[in-house]
Amino acid sequence: MLNRTKRYILNPVLLLILLAGQAYGQTCYAPERPFVPTDPQDVQEYRDLIGRDFETYIADIQSYFRCLEEERARAFEEAREVSEEYGRFLQITGE
Repeated sequence: MLNRTKRYILNPVLLLILLAGQAYGQTCYAPERPFVPTDPQDVQEYRDLIGRDFETYIADIQSYFRCLEEERARAFEEAREVSEEYGRFLQITGE
């Protein structure tokens, strides 16, 4: 009975270890928020630099959102594939 219990535990664990090595997710890094000084005089003095920081942030946040969406789609597809593989695994092992 103990060997059968070990098999129930080890088979899914081994499957997960093998599948984990095949996962190639991408890391999406959120851009840093632009800094805006609290002193209105500093804002005026550095307005060009601050404006460019905002423009850069807006472009970067759009790229970040695209990255998140691509990773989400990849993860869903991977989960679907793993579910199918798990079903085949259960059929093979008669579970």
